[in-house]
Amino acid sequence: MSPPSSDRYQRIYRVVRRIPRGRVATYGQVAELADLPGCARQVGYALHALRDDGPLVPWQRVVNARGEISRRSQPGIEPLQQQMLEAEGIEFDARGRLDLERVRWRPRAKKTLEARA
Repeated sequence: MSPPSSDRYQRIYRVVRRIPRGRVATYGQVAELADLPGCARQVGYALHALRDDGPLVPWQRVVNARGEISRRSQPGIEPLQQQMLEAEGIEFDARGRLDLERVRWRPRAKKTLEARA
C-alpha cells in the first residue's frame, strides 16, 4: 500500500475533488481518471488513509460499481456516507442503491492529471 503522501494518492485525491456536489463516481472510474487503470482497490486505500485534519476531499462521493456504499472496517461510516450523499440530493432505493445512470459524474473529457499538474 502506498503512503498517503504518494504521487498516486495525490492523483486520486485530485480526481475526487473534481466530483461535483450531487454526483458520484465509482472506485474504478476514479482510478481510470487518475491514470491508474485497474487500481480501484487503491482508490479505496487512498480514501481510507484520509485524515480528519487533512485537506478537504469529498470521499463520500465515491461508491462501488453496483451503486452501493462499500462496507468499511469502521462501524458507522456507511450510514454517515449515505446521509452525506442524501444531503446533496442523492436518493437511495430500498436496497440502499443509488441510480448510477442518473447520478454518475461524467467529466467532459478524460484528462490525465499529469497534463494538469
